[in-house]
This record gives sequence, C-alpha cells and structure tokens, in this order.
Amino acid sequence: MAYQVLARKYRPQRFADVAGQDHVTVTLMNALTQGRIAHGYIFSGHRGIGKTTIARILAMALNCRNAIGSAARPTAEPCEVCESCTEIRAGNAVDVIEIDAATNRGIDEIRELRDAARYRPARDKYKIYILDEAHQITDAAFNALLKTLEEPPDHIVFMMATTQPEDIPQTVRSRCQHFSFHAVKLVDILGELRGIAEREGVDADDSALSLLAEAGDGSMRDALSIMDQAIASAPVEDGRARLDVGQIRELMGTVPNAVFEKILEAVDGNRSAEVITVANELLDAGNSPAQLARQFVRYLRNCVIAKIVGVGADGSGLDGAAAELLQISADEQRRAGRSAALFSEEELSRFLQLMLRTFDELGYRQEQRFHFELGLLKLVHLRRLLPVEELLSQFPAGAGSMQGRVAGSAAKAAGSGTVAATGATKISAVSTPAVASKPTFSPFEQDRKRFEEKSSLGSPVVRMEIAAAPVAVVPPVKAPVSVSVPEGRLSTEGNALRVELPKAEGVVEISAVAMPAVDLQPTPLHSAEGLQKAAVAALISAKSQETAADAMADAEWVVAEGEVRVQTEISKTMLPMVINAEAEKLIKNALRDAGAGALKLVLLPGVKKADGEKKVRAPKSGSAQAKAMEHPIVQRAQTLFNAEIRTVIDLREND
Repeated sequence: MAYQVLARKYRPQRFADVAGQDHVTVTLMNALTQGRIAHGYIFSGHRGIGKTTIARILAMALNCRNAIGSAARPTAEPCEVCESCTEIRAGNAVDVIEIDAATNRGIDEIRELRDAARYRPARDKYKIYILDEAHQITDAAFNALLKTLEEPPDHIVFMMATTQPEDIPQTVRSRCQHFSFHAVKLVDILGELRGIAEREGVDADDSALSLLAEAGDGSMRDALSIMDQAIASAPVEDGRARLDVGQIRELMGTVPNAVFEKILEAVDGNRSAEVITVANELLDAGNSPAQLARQFVRYLRNCVIAKIVGVGADGSGLDGAAAELLQISADEQRRAGRSAALFSEEELSRFLQLMLRTFDELGYRQEQRFHFELGLLKLVHLRRLLPVEELLSQFPAGAGSMQGRVAGSAAKAAGSGTVAATGATKISAVSTPAVASKPTFSPFEQDRKRFEEKSSLGSPVVRMEIAAAPVAVVPPVKAPVSVSVPEGRLSTEGNALRVELPKAEGVVEISAVAMPAVDLQPTPLHSAEGLQKAAVAALISAKSQETAADAMADAEWVVAEGEVRVQTEISKTMLPMVINAEAEKLIKNALRDAGAGALKLVLLPGVKKADGEKKVRAPKSGSAQAKAMEHPIVQRAQTLFNAEIRTVIDLREND
C-alpha cells in the first residue's frame, strides 16, 4: 500500500477519537440516540480541527446497518464493520456524496444537486451531501438551494463545512443547525503527537513535541503535517528517527525565543547597540524580517498575558488562568514570565502595538530590513517616554499656580523702572535665591544634555528706591480685578495698597496708589435712518443690486442692543434670493464705513404691506425723479398743495 501522510493515516473514525471538540461530539451522539436528526448541518471553525472528519463520522453513524443499542453497536458510535461504514471510510459509498464547493460553486451544479436529491438512496437509509468549503458557493446557487433546505425529503441530509460561516447567507444558516468548532488546545495536540510518535517508532522528547504543537497553532492537521516533515528530515539512530528541537527550528525557519528574551533584556537596559547587533545576526543568518516580526509579536503577546495573569520570573503562577491563556510549553511560560517581569503592563502593551504595526508595514514596504531594525530601535525609545499622568503631576495645582503668577507679577513690578503715580512712590525689592527646579519633560534630555544650567545661589541683596515726580496720568477705565494672596499680607495706608509676600530669604514689598476712576461712556451710534441711506446708496452704486436696494429702502431699520435689525417685506423663502451673499456683503461694508461695523446685521422676513401703507421711497441719485424733486417749482407746489409726485416722464434726449 502506498504511504499515507500522518494526517490521513490517523484520521479519527469515531466521535471519541476527535480531540478538543467534545461540545460537538456529545451533542451529535445525543441526537443520534434520541432520533433527533436534522436535515441540515453547518460545521464551522479553524482549519484542520475536524470539521470534515466529524461530517464523515456522522454519515457513518446515520447509515450504519446496526441499530443503536445492539450487540454490535451499543452506543451511537458507528460500528465500523458493516458495509456502509467501510464504504464511507474508504470514500466510495454511493449514498454519501462529498462535493468540493470551491469548484462546484455555480448555480448549474447546485441545480443538478437539487434534482438528484429527489430520488431515494440506492441502499442506505439516508442520502447525505457533504459540501466542503461551502462559503465558496455563490449567492445565486444558495438561493436555488433554499427551497430544498426548507422542505427537504425525509431521506436527505446536508452537511456543510466552512471556515467562513459569515459568508453563508443568513437564510441558509437559519435552516440548518450550526456547530462552531474550537481551536484544539496545546495539551490535546501534544497528547496526540506523543501517541503517534510511539506508534510510528519515533524518539522525540517533550520539548520537540511541544515545538511541533505550538507550530500547529490550534490546528491538529498542521501539527501532524509539520511532524511528518520533521520525521522525514530527522537523523536515524538504531533504526528509529530522532526529533531534535534545533533540527525542527531549522526546518521551520524559526529562531528560539531565547533571542527575543535577549532583545527585551537589552531594551530594559537601554542598550540600543546590542539590540541592533542581535537583529543583524538574525538577518545575516538568512531569517526573513517578516518571519522574525511575526515570532516577536507572538512572544510579546505571551509576555503581556504572563504579566496579566501574574506569572513570576521564577515560574510561579503557572496554574489556573495561565495554563489556559498561554498555550505554550512550561519552559516557554517561564521564559515569558522572566521577560514580563522587566516591564509594566502598559509598556508591554505599547511594545506589542508597535511590533504589530511594524509587522503590517513589512508587507508593503521596501527595504524590510531597515523597517524591522527601526521597529526594534523604537522599543528602546519607548522606555524613555514619560506617561502623561506623570508629566501632568509635575505641574502645580490651582492655588500654587496662582501664587506663582502673583509672585511673578511682583518680581516684574519690582524690577521695572517705570512708575506712574500722583506722588512719590517707594518700591523696595529684596532678591531671593534662584533655584533651578525646572522639570525635564523630554526623555532624551536626561542622557544627552548638551548645556548645563548655571544658577547663582545667594545673590546679593538689591534695594532700589525711586522717587518719581508728579506726572500726568491718563485715568484708567474702571474694571473689577480679583487678586488672590493666600500667603501674603495686605495693608492700606491712606489711598495706598501695600502687599507683602514672604519669600525664602527676603520680602517683596509693592506699594500702589489708588487712581481716580473715570467711567468712559461709548459714543452714540449712527441713527437707523442714516445707516439705511448708506446701505441703499451702496447697493444702488453696485451693479445688478437694484432689487436689493428697493427692498432695503422699503424695510424698517432699528438699532438696538448692539444689532441693526432690518424688518423687510420679503417672505422667508425669497429673502435669501433677494438679499444674496453679495448684497449682504455690500450692506455690511457700508455699515462699517459708516462707523457701525461692530453692530450685528439681522435681516428679518415679513409680510408685504398694502399699497396704501407702503413707505415713500427716496428717489435714486441722478434719476429723473430726483431732478424733478430738486426743481424750485415742484418744491413750491409741494409746499402749497401738499402734493405727492407719483409719475415723472423724462423728456430729455439721450446723449
């Protein structure tokens, strides 16, 4: 017989042989015992964890010739000896059709399947369709299968295996029983590998098998495939292959985690040169930057988990949550605990985030080596950064900051030689020792200082007396001022205010003479009529703004509470069309030129007045009506008869 790979040779043939999927196997066996057989099943989960295997075992259990509870079949497990079980195990059963949905994904193939499903099975009890990679089926093909899934014949059972159940339409999932498979745990994979190694006559220690189990990453098939390759490349001693950790790492192209432990120790010691040296050795040995970054990300993840669950540097705390969350060997758990003890949880989280970003960038960047080295160098720099909380804690709180501002203002006033007062003013200033207490906010300034701050301690006492002659003072505008002097002392002498602020070795005295307060009233604004004329004139002088000018002339203008309110006769819908952005800009410019630029322009919509109530509109400058209004005879007629000019006919010849 031709050689079979380990994944096929040791494929489980019973529910009890499937590792790590007890929640699925127990449910299916109970359903078989109770006779609660569904017409559709969906098996989803990680690759290589037993989806198709359980579908075949379920097919054997459904078509097994022996009844459950008989001597040949006491449980719901298939008997494995009848013709149906042997044919299904060999893959040549007539009534069990296994279809690769990745290649038979069209509507034509599904239509043929639907037509064939109407006929009863040739020999067995059920006609079973196993659709592998079912998420590859098109939406149109799934729609063609909906009616058959909803009301199938009693002899049909559909089983769909997929790694992406979200790609299967919800209408299909709602018609089937969905079983979500779990990733196989490390201990389960390790137990299977140990048993297979004994049956195959392979010598392998626990460290080598643990490395194979970790490489499987929750997939039993991946672990068996790597083990098959490792056995083929292993040296033979006394007729038995011997698996070695170093040989397996070289075969998989990985490096030991001790290298990453060394890198994190150099990061903790702020040794950038050592980090780059280790990276250079790894890259020169032919390791891919992307592969190294992937391994480092996994190692950092294990360090973060070890820090969270409390794995100590001495290997303590490996029970309970640590064994469940860290799916690695005991030696690797202790290694992760040692690295995690060097950093805080926040630092490890930042390291993991940085390396994840570096790993993503390596997929589309040129010069992958440079980006990988840069990512490692950033790990060293991250240790120098200060947390935001620590940075904010160095700033003084509310009262202290007020004292600092008052003291700074006092020092500035004492050092200034300009004095404005109505009489003689005396200022005495005693200097205090200067202490350099400026915090260093840059993390790089501590180890790379280029300049040293020089502070003069115990500087000489300076006293300054200024006798200012009486000078004219401009009365200031009265405004309330709030001054907080929590540690000082206030005293008044006549119309003078004296503040004493105690310092380390002296007193700062500030004397100020109260100034007479003068209330300044704002100048009266222009009248509403004047602003209206200015705005209308600006609109008339502009091009294509006659309609806006007429609307502003007919409106009521009111100046109140810092606003120019223009009550127009235009509806709310037409207002933005008549007074467009250009017209509004011209009006605002006219108000600003008239000295009312600080007032806010408010345009209010309104209702059009009747003809009798309409306000008399001022004639346009230079128009025939304006010329008529300026004529002496017309003015005299208006005075005598209270006349109103309604129509003006221009008889002048056009030039």
